[in-house]
Amino acid sequence: MISQALITRGKVTASQHTDISSGPKAGEDAGRSVVTKVKAAPGHKLAAGQVLLEVSGRPLFVLKGDVPAYRDLVPGKRGEDVAQLQAALRNSGHPTGNDLSGVFGPGTEQAVTSFYRSIGYEVPATEAPVSLAEKDPAPEPGEAASSPLAKPENDPPRTVPTFPMSEVVYVRSFPAYVEEVRTKVGEEAGESLLSLSAGALTVEGSVTPQEKGMIRAGQKVRIYSDTAGREYLGEVESISMERTTAKDGGEESGEQKYTVEVTPSQPLPMKLNGENVQLTVVAASSQGKVLAVPSSAVSTGADGLTSVTERTGQKERRIPVTVGVSGDGYVEIVPRKGARLEAGAQVVVGVDTRAAVGGP
Repeated sequence: MISQALITRGKVTASQHTDISSGPKAGEDAGRSVVTKVKAAPGHKLAAGQVLLEVSGRPLFVLKGDVPAYRDLVPGKRGEDVAQLQAALRNSGHPTGNDLSGVFGPGTEQAVTSFYRSIGYEVPATEAPVSLAEKDPAPEPGEAASSPLAKPENDPPRTVPTFPMSEVVYVRSFPAYVEEVRTKVGEEAGESLLSLSAGALTVEGSVTPQEKGMIRAGQKVRIYSDTAGREYLGEVESISMERTTAKDGGEESGEQKYTVEVTPSQPLPMKLNGENVQLTVVAASSQGKVLAVPSSAVSTGADGLTSVTERTGQKERRIPVTVGVSGDGYVEIVPRKGARLEAGAQVVVGVDTRAAVGGP
């Protein structure tokens, strides 16, 4: 069997990348937002609830979720982000009681408090205005309504647990990994603190427009790791066009390339994350055993006839053939009607070198 293969390079990458560009806000008693602890290192495997670093004494931790944190959550809030928080808390061992999904009620309050205590930090708190029901409850039957003068005109606000968006990073799945740490203790908490990766590993390669014609979704791919010395199997998931530009004498010249997404057949080891690997795409293959000769044994004469030259002793005989799949330096041939060529016959390669007809 002959396989026509395209060999290129690709990078192993996780399905989700998260760059963290800011940390928790400094508290009221903190003069500035500064990194006070770094608890993550490149390559570290992360679990839900794990603290990555501290900013001005406050934690930045990771939880499971698809929706990025975009607002602070307090009792009474409703929405998809609340439901996501409740699920993350329950999965971390902090039940939310009888609260409805998506409603920040007393059970979620207790879960938030329990979670913060479990990671060793005080739960943030916010002053919330007392509701009308709390301020002046309805009188019991036969009981006179309370006088407006019975309470101060302005009741003090109630302090409630808060889940601040600045202290959480959501990833779609675990395990997650620290890719890079770009900060250290004592630095201002600003841009590019660290980056995370999560989700199954995939491979992203690149091919030219000429090579793109050999590739289609569903083709089998061999993924070879130079560092591990191992080969893994996968298939082409998609091919999409990318465009890179390069400055040339002040003018931009564009070079078209195509991105090839490869999905491994089995999960790749996480140690391969970020590695540059060899990709061999099986573009075409013959069906079963075929008659094959070295590619240089096939020639086209002035008459336009494609042929190979068989040599028997001192005699040479030109045999017209039709070519098929080529790969690994060989090409499939089929003698044309009336011609005959047996496996094992000697054919002329180039000028005067002999080669045997094979049957890969």
